[in-house]
Amino acid sequence: MTGRFSIEAVTPAVAAGRYPAKAVVGELLPVTAVAYREGHHALGCAVRWQGPADPEPRPRVRMRPGAPGLDQWHATITPDAVGDWSFAVEAFDDPYLTWRGAVAKKLAAGQGVGELANDLAEGAQLLAEASAVVPAAQRSRLAAATAALTEPELALAARVGPALELAELLWAHPLRRLVTVSDTYPIWVDRPRALFSAWYELFPRSEGAVPATEEHPAVSGTFATAAQRLPQVAAMGFDVLYLPPIHPIGRVNRKGRNNSLLAGPDDVGSPWAIGTAEGGHDAIHPDLGTPADFRAFLAAAHANGLEVAMDLALQCAPDHPWVSAHPEWFTTRADGSIAYAENPPKRYEDIYPLNFDNDPDGLRAEILRVVRHWVDEGVQIFRVDNPHTKPLDFWHWLIWEVKRTDPDVLFLAEAFTRPAVMHGLAKIGFTQSYTYFTWRNSPAELREYCTELVAAADYMRPNFWPNTPDILPPALQDGGPAMFRIRAVLAALLSPSWGIYAGYELFEHVARPGAGEYLDNEKFELRPRDWAAAEAQGRSLAPFLARLNAIRRANPALHRLRNLVFHEIDNPALLCWSKRDPGTGNTVLVVCTTDPRTVQWGNTTLDMPALGLDWHEHFTACDELTGVRYDWGQRNAVRLDPYLWPAHIFTLHPAGQAPAAADATIEQVADGTPEQVADATMAQVADPSTEAVVSPVGPGADTAVEPGGNPAATAARETADGPGDARPARKERRWSS
Repeated sequence: MTGRFSIEAVTPAVAAGRYPAKAVVGELLPVTAVAYREGHHALGCAVRWQGPADPEPRPRVRMRPGAPGLDQWHATITPDAVGDWSFAVEAFDDPYLTWRGAVAKKLAAGQGVGELANDLAEGAQLLAEASAVVPAAQRSRLAAATAALTEPELALAARVGPALELAELLWAHPLRRLVTVSDTYPIWVDRPRALFSAWYELFPRSEGAVPATEEHPAVSGTFATAAQRLPQVAAMGFDVLYLPPIHPIGRVNRKGRNNSLLAGPDDVGSPWAIGTAEGGHDAIHPDLGTPADFRAFLAAAHANGLEVAMDLALQCAPDHPWVSAHPEWFTTRADGSIAYAENPPKRYEDIYPLNFDNDPDGLRAEILRVVRHWVDEGVQIFRVDNPHTKPLDFWHWLIWEVKRTDPDVLFLAEAFTRPAVMHGLAKIGFTQSYTYFTWRNSPAELREYCTELVAAADYMRPNFWPNTPDILPPALQDGGPAMFRIRAVLAALLSPSWGIYAGYELFEHVARPGAGEYLDNEKFELRPRDWAAAEAQGRSLAPFLARLNAIRRANPALHRLRNLVFHEIDNPALLCWSKRDPGTGNTVLVVCTTDPRTVQWGNTTLDMPALGLDWHEHFTACDELTGVRYDWGQRNAVRLDPYLWPAHIFTLHPAGQAPAAADATIEQVADGTPEQVADATMAQVADPSTEAVVSPVGPGADTAVEPGGNPAATAARETADGPGDARPARKERRWSS
């Protein structure tokens, strides 16, 4: 800081400005600071900012004061280009605000012209000085106000009135004295996909594959057969297709099915055991196709609205060309052998980790060459395998060396490790980060963890995955299809970026005994699936995933992280949250159960200002899953049946103004047949006598009321749910793989 006033706690600032904060093009980026001065004179603050192509700083953005007495200042800037940005906070003496405040107080105290003589003269001087900083078209207003201040024939109110009315103009174009400037802080701005994306992980070798039989060897899928799956992936609303490593797979110490140590002649091995005589990290597995086939696959993905993300796994199979050409890039044991990867008690004999200390310059140059090779092929997203097992200074160098020439390239860190390391990887430049979401199950756990992530939003962008090839969490193993829906809602709507591993939509849930991963893991074998048959038979979650992703795309509030707000609900099995986009007013409110087995009731207490409303206001809530509309207020009763719909996903609209897309009102649902009630709206029934709603919402008033004595409502509810709170067994809800 240089200058007269104190400026502290500037944000966004990562490691005191050592690393750039993160934003995306079009994002509303909050800038805050604590600034103060002595005495009672007015202080003004502004943001000075500059983009990568700006020869001079952009027009300053005036900061608004926060809560009285805290000396906090707030502004929002919106970067509009990819690249390096910078900003600083300026604090300055605002003599007009000081003058205006003093005059207003003296007038309120009843002081007259004589007591205000100096103030009138000083005001005229200030306005004369300010005429140099306001737009030319507005200078006549200052001249008129100056003339009034100096006209003794006018009444006092008429003399000061025009000057007092200049507050808005002189807020936008202030007279600035004693300007103090904070340190300059960097911001890196990415393309929007860096923050908002929906990922789908697919093994291309499984698509169109034919497993081995006694008569015939296995036939691998290819880029051409995998391309046939692209329209279905796009139809589910995903926009990033993530491919595990596509390189030749080592033969030495190859793993067999289910991670067995002995591989049979038809075992295809793990794609993460990279490299054979056919090539290494810059080569394509010959079973998948040629470089031309890969380029055709990229083009087909692009035609379907998908961007391909490639796995960057910096490790080698024992027969990788690097092992013989550059043994110094590995660690040699006491007996002269090269160390394989270990995470006791796990052993990975088919993988040699790299050693970044023996020849750092040579190894860095080769890895940079590999990354640029794939960038030249058209890949602009890399999912980085286990970055926490490589030096952070290497990643800092590599990421920014790549972005120096290719600023649109994005890096996702797959690092399930200690929190400090995960946050450190994000700070040094990783675009997105895998998270602990996979192991956060209860509403309390999710709320605490998401609050932590929002606090780190200046540098860490989470990507929520309910499953991966390595991770089949207990919740999915025994939670049934309802839990797959629940975890999808939580991942897709809590985080701007989320992803699933193929097979999630088929409710795959059988774990290898003693391991938290899939039985018959696709990492070690071909696993073709009959996607069309599953969907035709109603055994696919694909339509539900497509609806979730459509809701995400249609609502800009869901494209951001910083706007996540949790609301109170009195049932510990339910989670309630909202997101609001201040630019468009778009607001999404979600209530989701975490219990996959039983009906759950709860009563909300909504933070109405967070929804853009006053505490007393009502609003129309349209459920984007069912099309049903509700009249809600601050307190509402909610009923969620995981076997029907595990969540409400509401878009909010002014009270009485139904959105055009809404399919039915509560009253229309109540007038339908019991089957329509159950199928369309989770047994939602209204009681006209009380205007209360049985399921899943209350009356949108201050109390949650369950109506009584309405035969039609009671009959409909009992048909859908059984008598009272009991739920009969539903044979069609079998839990099948």
